[in-house]
Amino acid sequence: MLKPRNRVTAKTKASDVLVPDKLYFRIGEVSRLCHLPAYVLRFWETEFPQLKPVKSSTGQRMYRRKDVENVLHIKQLLYEQGFTIAGARQHLRAEVKADKSQAPLPFPRALCRQYQTYSPGAE
Repeated sequence: MLKPRNRVTAKTKASDVLVPDKLYFRIGEVSRLCHLPAYVLRFWETEFPQLKPVKSSTGQRMYRRKDVENVLHIKQLLYEQGFTIAGARQHLRAEVKADKSQAPLPFPRALCRQYQTYSPGAE
């Protein structure tokens, strides 16, 4: 008796995926990790500016760890939270703006110079 093929489905939650500690992943690896077909990943590259895998000298897409995390986040927005592609794109843009507005202010240069000239034993 033949067993049914193990099909890749979107039912696996994005938060359940453990991303291996590697520098680069090929599109097939990302597809298996994220339980998404490769054509979906290629389509998302055209829709989400956050997904920019580098291309190897042979033309293969090489996803970095951050790219894989972005894929999982996009998958969560689309499949689990019910966003449309346009809504997910807008939500990701809003997240980036919120992160930038919460970033700490740079240390004033005048104080940097003051601390650079300070030496504890010179008193």
